[in-house]
Amino acid sequence: MKKLFFTLSTCFILVASGFSQRYAVIDSKYILGKLPDYKEAQQKLDQFSQMWQQEIDQKSADLDRMYKEYDAEQVMLSDELKKKREDELYNKEKELRDLQRKRFGFEGDLFKKRQELIKPIQDRVYNAIQKLAVAKLYDFILDKSEGITVIFADPKLDKSDDVLKELGVK
Repeated sequence: MKKLFFTLSTCFILVASGFSQRYAVIDSKYILGKLPDYKEAQQKLDQFSQMWQQEIDQKSADLDRMYKEYDAEQVMLSDELKKKREDELYNKEKELRDLQRKRFGFEGDLFKKRQELIKPIQDRVYNAIQKLAVAKLYDFILDKSEGITVIFADPKLDKSDDVLKELGVK
């Protein structure tokens, strides 16, 4: 009886280990930090960001100066001149907001530069991860740098279509 139990237990463990999923954990920030071209691209990106921020700061200082001048002269201006100066101030504010949006907004210049400089490096890292996963037969590769994120998952493990079938969606 003990021999039968031991044999069945061994078979069960072997079968269970055969069905287990293989996974690995990486730290993408660590990997990117070790790449010289990533550091160089990040420095270029920082330079562009500083240059654009200085441009915005200069325009903001000009706008502040215009407001102070307007406040100082407001009592001496006619209604027509007040309206004209207020319109100028409004237009300058709008230009400043538009410039901020153009430089740092969603899909602005900084976003485009990041795509141009950093995305190719990230793609190289992703391709290397994918090659590693295929070569070492990993089912999942998880990234621990910003919480746990699945970087690679074997497509045969994706059961999304099965869930949709269960929900009656084709």
